Amino acid sequence: MYVSHLEPIESLSHVRAKIYNKKLDYKAYNNIITDIVEGDYSNIHLSAFITACAGDRMDIDEISDLTKAMIASGKQLNWNKDIVVDKHCIGGLPGNRTTPLVVAIVAAYGLTMPKTSSRAITSPAGTADTMEVLTNVTLSSEEIKTVVEKEGGCFVWGGTAQLSPADDVLIKIEKALDIDSEGQLIASVLSKKAAAGSTHVVIDIPVGETAKVRSTEMGEKLKNHMETVGTAVGLNVKVVVTDGTQPVGRGIGPTLEAIDILKVLKNEEDAPKDLTERALLLATELLELSGKVEKGKGQETAHKILKSGKAYEKFVAICKAQGQFSKPVLAPYKIEIKAEKSGVLQRIDNRKIAKLAKLSGAPQSKSAGILLNVHLGEQIEENQLLYTIYAESKGELNYALEYENNHNDIITIN
Repeated sequence: MYVSHLEPIESLSHVRAKIYNKKLDYKAYNNIITDIVEGDYSNIHLSAFITACAGDRMDIDEISDLTKAMIASGKQLNWNKDIVVDKHCIGGLPGNRTTPLVVAIVAAYGLTMPKTSSRAITSPAGTADTMEVLTNVTLSSEEIKTVVEKEGGCFVWGGTAQLSPADDVLIKIEKALDIDSEGQLIASVLSKKAAAGSTHVVIDIPVGETAKVRSTEMGEKLKNHMETVGTAVGLNVKVVVTDGTQPVGRGIGPTLEAIDILKVLKNEEDAPKDLTERALLLATELLELSGKVEKGKGQETAHKILKSGKAYEKFVAICKAQGQFSKPVLAPYKIEIKAEKSGVLQRIDNRKIAKLAKLSGAPQSKSAGILLNVHLGEQIEENQLLYTIYAESKGELNYALEYENNHNDIITIN
């Protein structure tokens, strides 16, 4: 038997350089990402790399180089089409589950939209978590191709497809650290889009006091960086800055968000209007960005597809092509939170209501979360139902209720 020391990880010299705020080039980032994908980095090494890149420590060239390195680290899908569309929301806004709606509308129109999504990093649900309530989202790249060739779109978790595999490794550490920095965010989003074979991408950036992006200035900066890096990696990117002052829809948590999605697709009377309007806005932008729909005609086209039921038909067809179409089931334990006084609803803290949903068990407990009954600007009466907390066990329900009792500023009424 021969025993020796482990070979040194040479790319760690680049991580150390970044810790001291040195600018790295493509070769350095490529070396780092290659070693990450090969499993050479421990969690400590990964944490050091993520932390070194956090804040404003990466310029636009570095973000572009990191994105390119992440694209090159895994498989890249080729659809043999001139136009392949995609959409992404940067997150930070509870309940903003527009992606499945946009895929259904756009695929029903006839465009190709192979949507790969992430699981939650710091939120109560990612698109993959929500769609997993309704269908199988763990498809291989070959299975993704089969579904998309048949139905024109898909809703899958990007992790099993081996598209930008370094991203999936980094996300686990970012989740533990509760860090989601701008450079890593841009590289994560755009590397997945490019690797999925997309050509035209709409990015939704919600801006609000308690959203991930808190000011219009920050939103515009991120918008410019997204579009610049998109061009650098060969993508046609359109960024839409949207209202992020309050949650979207009623559900916060995988199952509750899935229920919202189905209500919108079925055109039910109690479908959340804000979720419907936001999905139509983004579908409009994507249809027009593709060049297949004339400028100014996208809204009418998207609206007709949704209201005709064609979007719902396409949604169900895609789910079945992925293996199943399941009906969402609510958690067995719940408690209603009511207003202690009358007044106008002036503020909903996105971060705190998201944390409350997480404490109830979401996203790991799929049916846990918050069902919101009120929105900003509404006149609230004393003892009116504000929201319901759902949990899969009494312990999780009590855990969430303890947080709620200690934070009376989740919803502000004056």
